[in-house]
Amino acid sequence: MATKRYTPDYYRTTLRPAYLRLNQRQSSCWLLFLYLLLFLLLPDELHAQRLMEKLNRGLVAVRQDSQHVFVSWRLLVTDPDNVAFNLYRTVKGGKPFKVNQRPLTGGTNCVDTNAPIQQDVVYSIRAVIANGEQKPEDTYRLLASAIYPYITIPLKTPAGYTPNDASAADLDGDGTYELILHQVSRGRDNSQKGRTDPPILEAYKLDGTLLWRINLGHNIREGAHYTQFMAYDLDGDGRAELACKTADGTLDGLGKVIGDSTRHWAKTDGPLEGKILDGPEFFTIFDGKTGAALATTDYIPSRNPTDGWGGIGGIGGNDNNGNRVDRFLACVAYLDGKLPSVVMCRGYYGRTVLAAWDWRRGKLTSRWVFDSQQSADGFSGMGNHNLTVTDVDNDGKDELIYGSMCVDDNGKGLFTTKLRHGDALHVSDLDPARPGLEAWGIHENEAPIPGYEKGYGAALYDARTGEILWGAFPGQDVGRGVAEDIDPGNPGAELWWSGSNGLFSTSGKRVGESPASANFLVWWDDDLTRELLDGNHIDKYNPSGPAARLLTAEGCSSNNGTKSTPALSADLFGDWREEVVLRTEDNQSLRIYTTTIPTQHRLYTLMQDPQYRLSIAWQNVGYNQPPHTSFFLGHGMKKPPRPKITLISPAPATR
Repeated sequence: MATKRYTPDYYRTTLRPAYLRLNQRQSSCWLLFLYLLLFLLLPDELHAQRLMEKLNRGLVAVRQDSQHVFVSWRLLVTDPDNVAFNLYRTVKGGKPFKVNQRPLTGGTNCVDTNAPIQQDVVYSIRAVIANGEQKPEDTYRLLASAIYPYITIPLKTPAGYTPNDASAADLDGDGTYELILHQVSRGRDNSQKGRTDPPILEAYKLDGTLLWRINLGHNIREGAHYTQFMAYDLDGDGRAELACKTADGTLDGLGKVIGDSTRHWAKTDGPLEGKILDGPEFFTIFDGKTGAALATTDYIPSRNPTDGWGGIGGIGGNDNNGNRVDRFLACVAYLDGKLPSVVMCRGYYGRTVLAAWDWRRGKLTSRWVFDSQQSADGFSGMGNHNLTVTDVDNDGKDELIYGSMCVDDNGKGLFTTKLRHGDALHVSDLDPARPGLEAWGIHENEAPIPGYEKGYGAALYDARTGEILWGAFPGQDVGRGVAEDIDPGNPGAELWWSGSNGLFSTSGKRVGESPASANFLVWWDDDLTRELLDGNHIDKYNPSGPAARLLTAEGCSSNNGTKSTPALSADLFGDWREEVVLRTEDNQSLRIYTTTIPTQHRLYTLMQDPQYRLSIAWQNVGYNQPPHTSFFLGHGMKKPPRPKITLISPAPATR
């Protein structure tokens, strides 16, 4: 007799409904039993797969003009190759009307050319599989007054604060992303003395509902290098948590104090005024739905000794004034290939320490700690103002590319390029003609150090081995650089950097003029090449002339000074193209801009590509960088492989 192979769909349609019918007083015990049963019955190949959030169709509708509405939705990795769709429009008080004449088999978008102007309209999407129409999967209400290509999220911005970096995660398990927003006021760079205001984190639903507010308190300094927050489903229960550094006086989302709120550790005067070099440092996991602190422990590593963070680097040096010791990054990585871990990072100019944490079954435990001081030669000073997480060796587990070095999934140093620290990093399959992933790094190599004099200011290297493929600007400090396919006339990605005086191929050949910006990127129009995102506008690169302006977000501002970065750029809903989140100039709302350009290209949502999804989690850290996929996405691309992931719906809340 053949053994029945149970799947996550069987769990969703049979096991979980059976559980819901059980006596509520027995729910916790039965929940544990059913999850254990599910794990034992799943086929072996699913045991090693990553558990990821289960998304809905992400249906969104935006007016192109008064009579045309652009509607798009997600293609999911669980969809069969031959899935088609029917789009329905329902006017208030009426019956559903099918917009398309034939099932839609191209891009997961459609233009409704007869949308009513004066009435509320509800759109719904239904999958068609083997000529059978499924039940409605998702709905979206379009208001008659919505005549702009964006969604407005009203904020409750505290007085004197400005919306800054954001992240996206499904905090309540409904298949729709919420936004986690960092509200900032008076801040300081690590090199500067002076008081700062407490950093504030808020969670909003897309309709503007404020879920919670966490005030990190007066013992956490405000600035781009201090507060790195991770929002992700860490324990595989279908609902995301929040993780970040905390201190005495932090208030969680329920108003409860972490540590001792009466202690004030910032220096009050002198050259260290405002610096926080004493007092306890904590690491806390918060409930994503309520903001309640679930677990708090000592932060790893300790700041002490505060003068122990120098080393070899572009500006490695050393200090005892709270500069190099308080440079932080963070990320989420699947270090065991199944469930994600949080990695909190300290230092990059000299000494670098990465501490991996697991949040499992209500307990917070340390997985491993990497310390460049205790590693082989060559890892000191190889950090960065940002990082990337991806599976460089294709073993199902993630590595951390931390600028000029890579840390393996087991916490051991994998390689170092010895190109020292830098400001920008891009990792993807930039050259589809060669196997594996490539990394494009921008470095500060101006300081003459024996053995490092000829380090490149910009270089392309193999993301698995660290082998440098080619480089430019030896011995110079390069501030910015970008890598992506923006020119269909050249195979693979193009590379450029500050002062490059040209666009270069992955082989180092000059193939065109430099783009107008070297900042962010976004997939926006109807083709597979990527567009340029800078400040509050999107441009299309033109190999033979000036770039074409595709969008100007009037009334909106970018963040982080001259970095001119969005609050967030990610594939939040709709088809595989990306959304751009910007703050309004009055700081009272966020706008999510989404494309209204039809495309026939069909790709599953980028948020189900593990590397891309994790890049949304770390986008807020340090000097923000755009996300990239684990496969080549560009002109002439091959069909991307289906990621090895398991999607689990959230269990009933027991917290």
